[in-house]
Amino acid sequence: MPQVMDASRIERSLARIAHEILERNRSLGDVALVGIRTRGVVIAERIAAILKTAGDVTMPVGSLDITLYRDDYMRHPVGPQPVVRSTDIRFSVEGRRILLVDDVLYTGRTIRAALDAIIDYGRPKSIQLIVLVDRGHRELPIKADYVGKNLPTSHDQSVQVRLVEIDGRDEVVLEEGA
Repeated sequence: MPQVMDASRIERSLARIAHEILERNRSLGDVALVGIRTRGVVIAERIAAILKTAGDVTMPVGSLDITLYRDDYMRHPVGPQPVVRSTDIRFSVEGRRILLVDDVLYTGRTIRAALDAIIDYGRPKSIQLIVLVDRGHRELPIKADYVGKNLPTSHDQSVQVRLVEIDGRDEVVLEEGA
């Protein structure tokens, strides 16, 4: 399993993304981060901490579970039931600029589900997408606004993001035969 990002590269990528957010958004008073469970939430919290330090900005962070919005939810009804976790958005999305955060962007289907889920909470002013890794192979017309690393892959490979808060270490690895 080749490691494509170690802890320091992940940290530098998130710091760069936070600085890009500060540069692209004049005022951040109406901006909130929403992480897609599970690793997107951790990444959103890390970006919020960097923004607090670098830009003296306290940004609300929410978590979004998209399980019931997935387009493959009922494709295998006799298989194992999906685990539905909680969505925790303690602010109104109405009229806000939402920074949607995920770990890996692949086909775009997870992001499409997340967009549907956010819209159920209200009508944001805009939604920008942040991903740690963009591996290509889009099936839907979705593009990230902020990318930590573009990583060309084959369909047979998988990208595994491991974060210390969940997995005990920070790294991004490329696995063969997925």
